Amino acid sequence: MRNALILLLLLAVAAVPGSVYPQRSADPNGVKVFYDNEPELAAVLDQLQLFDVYTSVWFSAIYILLFVSLAGCVLPRTKIHFEALRARPVQTPKNLERMPEYLSEAGDSSVLESAMVVLKKRGFRIDRQQESISAEKGYAKETGNLVFHYSLVGVLLAVGFGGGFSFSGQRVLVEGDTFVNNLASYDSFSPGALFDEGQLEPFSLTLDEFDVVYDLANRANIGQPIDFIASVSADFGQTQTASDIRVNYPLAAPGANVYLTGNGFAPVVTVFDGDGNISYQGPIVFLPQDSNMTSLGVIKAPDALPEQLGIIAFFYPTAEKLTTGAYTSIYPDPIAPLMTMNVYTGNLGLDSGIPRNAYALDTANMEMIAGRDGPVAAIELEVGQSADLPDGLGSVRFDGLLRFASLDVAHNPGGIWVLLFAALSLVSLTMSLMVPRRRVWVRLAAGGKIEFAALSRRDDPNLTQVLEEIVQEIRSGSKK
Repeated sequence: MRNALILLLLLAVAAVPGSVYPQRSADPNGVKVFYDNEPELAAVLDQLQLFDVYTSVWFSAIYILLFVSLAGCVLPRTKIHFEALRARPVQTPKNLERMPEYLSEAGDSSVLESAMVVLKKRGFRIDRQQESISAEKGYAKETGNLVFHYSLVGVLLAVGFGGGFSFSGQRVLVEGDTFVNNLASYDSFSPGALFDEGQLEPFSLTLDEFDVVYDLANRANIGQPIDFIASVSADFGQTQTASDIRVNYPLAAPGANVYLTGNGFAPVVTVFDGDGNISYQGPIVFLPQDSNMTSLGVIKAPDALPEQLGIIAFFYPTAEKLTTGAYTSIYPDPIAPLMTMNVYTGNLGLDSGIPRNAYALDTANMEMIAGRDGPVAAIELEVGQSADLPDGLGSVRFDGLLRFASLDVAHNPGGIWVLLFAALSLVSLTMSLMVPRRRVWVRLAAGGKIEFAALSRRDDPNLTQVLEEIVQEIRSGSKK
């Protein structure tokens, strides 16, 4: 058991690097950024499998050793406990006066008959031994202890099984967009080691509307969101239904649950190039930067002529101009929406073959042509407005405003088993702590004297009271 505890502590320590360094399974871009910033250190960490902690050889070895240690601890104890359950109560000690609790009084053999009835009624296992009775109770304590440890093994198995066959995928849906449950539709996807993409069950979701309910009743809390509602149309093959997804209220889909994990605004923008052609058109996901939903978005127009265009835009749902000339949002709902744009021209780097972050713009090889620190002031647009770009490079138009929802589609077949084994471990642990292990003896001694004795395996503050109650019941029964 000592080894199991040491391994459990070691497993907890071994999991720490998984929260310190980015993991390939969950954040592959983070690993790439780490390589870009610290290439030499990243190479060393990669050799130590610190970017793949939970699938590493050393983490798996600790996990397996913990499982073996628990099994090696529990199985021999189970055999001993099973033999103890089948065995008769121990022989009555010769000197009962040495027991922690001892009483004696005058009596005859009728007391033994009464003791048999009383002890059996109290759930004791009884063995009549000539002129004495040996009784035991509390084997459920060891049973609970063993079930607790078996439950821990069950949790380990369920976690391993569930992790192997689980998957988690993320998708950002703008109002009106449809998600189909296949690998190509996910923005990011993290499968378990044993998961096969053929296990993805077909279904589709369309985000019809996203709504946020704000607190307007509490003056001290005005503007704080109190509910997020993603209204979706779901097609499960044989069933089409309209449902709402809320925080902590996922949608049950075939083979997965769909959770709501985030939201924001997606302004609809049209970018015209210098030749008057549309080089970009559609909604852009803007990432919230504060509680009032000031949001940051990036627009890339690689096909614009004569030069590629890149835009870093800020969206303010309820815009307010500060004394510095900068804008901020004073309320999270779009009451007075405004978008400002810093515009760049040059090489977007999309043809280099290097993966690029869709929510960031690399301006190293680009020139600012409009912005707060640029040759021309930043472009400011309200909904429905348009503005020309400097030097005849085109124009931009703010067409409308949509919302988006971040959805997490997850499946873990071991989740329910983890819950069941965890609940079983809690119940069995409570039983092992609450049930006392006691032995009671009643003996007809020489001289017409009856001896009563009790012993507990652990400290038992109620042992004296229990023995007195048993004696009182036996005394009452023997007088009838």
